[in-house]
Amino acid sequence: MKYGISALAFGAAMTAGTAWGQSGEYDLGTIVLETEAREAGEGKDVDVSPDDLGRIQPVDLQDLFKGEPTVQVGSSLPMSQKVYVNGVEETNLAVTIDGSRQNNKIFHHNATTLIDPALLKSVRVSPGVAPADAGPGAMAGSIAYETRDVGDMLGQGDDFGGFFTSGYESNGNIFTNSGSLYGRQGGFEALGYLKYATGGTREDGAGQDILASGTDLLSGLVKFAYEAPTGDRIELSYERVNDDAARPYRGNLSVITAGRPVPATRRYDLDRQNIVLSYSDTSPTEFWNPTARIAYSVTDLATIDYPNALVNETTFGMTDSLNGALSNQFTLGSGTVDVGLDFYEDSARIDYRSLDTPAWNYETGEGARNIGLFVQARFDVSDRARVSFGGRHDWHRFEGVDGSTSDTSGFSGNFSGEYDLSEAVTLAAGYAHVWAGPSLAENYIANPGWAYPAEGLRAMTSENIYVALGAEFGAWSMKAKLFQTEIDDARTPSYGGGPALYTDMETRGYELSLGYSWGAGFARLAFADIEAEIDDQPADSDLGRYLTTPIGQILSLAVAHEFAGTGLRVGGDAQVVFSEASYDPYSGTAGQRLDGYEVVNAFVEYQPRQMQNVTIRGEVNNLFDEAYVSRATYGQEYGTVVPLNEPGRSFKIEARVSF
Repeated sequence: MKYGISALAFGAAMTAGTAWGQSGEYDLGTIVLETEAREAGEGKDVDVSPDDLGRIQPVDLQDLFKGEPTVQVGSSLPMSQKVYVNGVEETNLAVTIDGSRQNNKIFHHNATTLIDPALLKSVRVSPGVAPADAGPGAMAGSIAYETRDVGDMLGQGDDFGGFFTSGYESNGNIFTNSGSLYGRQGGFEALGYLKYATGGTREDGAGQDILASGTDLLSGLVKFAYEAPTGDRIELSYERVNDDAARPYRGNLSVITAGRPVPATRRYDLDRQNIVLSYSDTSPTEFWNPTARIAYSVTDLATIDYPNALVNETTFGMTDSLNGALSNQFTLGSGTVDVGLDFYEDSARIDYRSLDTPAWNYETGEGARNIGLFVQARFDVSDRARVSFGGRHDWHRFEGVDGSTSDTSGFSGNFSGEYDLSEAVTLAAGYAHVWAGPSLAENYIANPGWAYPAEGLRAMTSENIYVALGAEFGAWSMKAKLFQTEIDDARTPSYGGGPALYTDMETRGYELSLGYSWGAGFARLAFADIEAEIDDQPADSDLGRYLTTPIGQILSLAVAHEFAGTGLRVGGDAQVVFSEASYDPYSGTAGQRLDGYEVVNAFVEYQPRQMQNVTIRGEVNNLFDEAYVSRATYGQEYGTVVPLNEPGRSFKIEARVSF
């Protein structure tokens, strides 16, 4: 199906009701999974929804987003998982962790942003239309990950606490242990968290081993903060996650049956770090509500290929970002205006070492600097209407592998609004034009011999639009939403083809959802249909690297219920993915059909009334032992690619003791 950039749609919007006394937020234009209510999103008041993070207890990004059909995650291995929002790969979104920009495009065979969801208190996804203060480069929206604070862990009047969690999962014999200590005294706060997970090879639903699927994950978080009696608050956080194990030679697929011979596996050592120093004022005035942040994020990857009979080499890749922002929020009548500036200095480096032929060794990379000024206004126009609009101007400098530089600049603007047609029905729409300077090349294809055009590389631009209609009738809620993203001049360099190659892409689709809530639980059904094109041809996962991948039709179901007074909670979810035609751009004909699948997960959680500090949780994942490949996983269109299957049925038990 085709949709014009100015297409309109209407339907209904829903939000799952509260469950277990937890709260969160739902927005027509924004997906929010969080553990506590916060200020309304773009032009919308706060709505209360279940604490999805607490219900799901996600282990990886697939778990985290499995209830949202418009957000798909490819690969069964966390170290090679990539997130697609409305069909657009996450490197085209402004991705932040605790406000720190992430520059993680190292190698197309590994994850873009490796993260441990156990660290998170909230995740905000703004598909397509993102506000100007979300940061530069929000070509198709933004993803904001927020980690836990001491205030999230301690109850009112408590000054010290902690927990220890231990779990076992049958598929792969995975053991996971984590613990945390946190406290506050006299304005000072401190939190420490550490997790280690280890396990063997996992099996798919057909009983076959998933190549190099062992678990070896280490993650941690440290936070310190001081809040003065005046409300001035300073916070320092350090977060790190590491995955170091034998993985498939090409980490996001199992085997390629054609082409040059390679070993079955090699060692991938993927390490991501994030450090943030921030200032805020918890006692602001109407005209003085400042925030300031300086941060550094870095991702290191080592692929180690020795010793073996086919190749003896080691490649080290590093991407990093020194970034920051300074802003102030003004309260003006019925709304607010955020004004500020942000900056980043990104680099992408590769260091290749051949043990057999040292003459092939090289080290090279690219860099970029950006300074942006932004303003974003959010106003209640009337009792029925709310608007959000803003813009930013960015100045960008690009540095090539040869040290040459080029300067570009451009403007981005956005507008979104909501209007209550009645007490029950709300119409919403949004549009954004986004400018970004040339993106950095992936480390592993950077060529020290590249020659850049004398006029410099092209800037990338995008157009985003959505229209939605939502309704709430008592316990029932519904939503329908139509969306489209067009990205022009996306940079797609190759080692041999040069640094100045470009691609245009487009994704479009719609989402429908229906929910029902009762006092102790909820049920939610959601459906999305997403199409993608690259240079006016159906998208595929190979040419779509860092851009898009075929998604098609996805149906998701989530249900949860608490039995009052018993401490017993139960729930489950299901995903139904429909079979889809695919396209092979190399032959210009249809590729292998993308198989559909149905997968069901369930959990039960018990908190004894006599031991409120103890929680026991049992899960069965892939209940019916389905053999399948996640729709967003690489390579399903090609007969020469054996993609990575998802794990088969697995039983998991976990116990948590808090104090």
